[in-house]
Amino acid sequence: MTEMARLQQRGVRLPRTERRAQLLAAAQRVFAANGYHAAAMDEIAEEAGVSKPVLYQHFPGKLDLYIALLESHVDELVRRVKEALESTTDNKQRVPATVGAFFDFVNGDAGAFRMVFESDLRGEPAVQEAVDRATSASVDAITDTITADAGLDEDKARLLAVGLVGLSQVSARFWLAHHQSMSREEAVALTANLAWRGIGGGFPLQHQES
Repeated sequence: MTEMARLQQRGVRLPRTERRAQLLAAAQRVFAANGYHAAAMDEIAEEAGVSKPVLYQHFPGKLDLYIALLESHVDELVRRVKEALESTTDNKQRVPATVGAFFDFVNGDAGAFRMVFESDLRGEPAVQEAVDRATSASVDAITDTITADAGLDEDKARLLAVGLVGLSQVSARFWLAHHQSMSREEAVALTANLAWRGIGGGFPLQHQES
């Protein structure tokens, strides 16, 4: 049980923002352990150390709670991407920083990245909208940076941004499943090198005929 849950059992009243964070953290653990369909609001309330009425004061239903949790994960990913873009003015360094943001997100809370990239509730419009925002907001941030720094028009910049986001998140998820043979740093460097230089420039043929 978390410290906030213990405080609740002792009768300590938490501010609304802290209570909401506590409930989301408990929901994350329950959803990660059981999946959405098997998770129950009773179990989430018990995990958080609160009564069901307290849980329902903040979230009217299980789907509302799931969407709020998903939105928080999307916000975290977009924040990481924006911080990576703002971490340097050297575009060559921005690429590995941005790729690294996706790797760090995927390598963090496994339940978080699975909710964003592998949600089984995409048939729900609100869930699909949140999932789409994970990509669109990241693409928007990268597009703005490329447009400002590289002198490309928006359409070309957006195409490059989509490519970088797709490459980064798919590579990060693959690495997570097979990373025992490769460090995070090496995986990020390989992916960033491909994105920065392209296959032809970054990986020339090693055995060309003379």
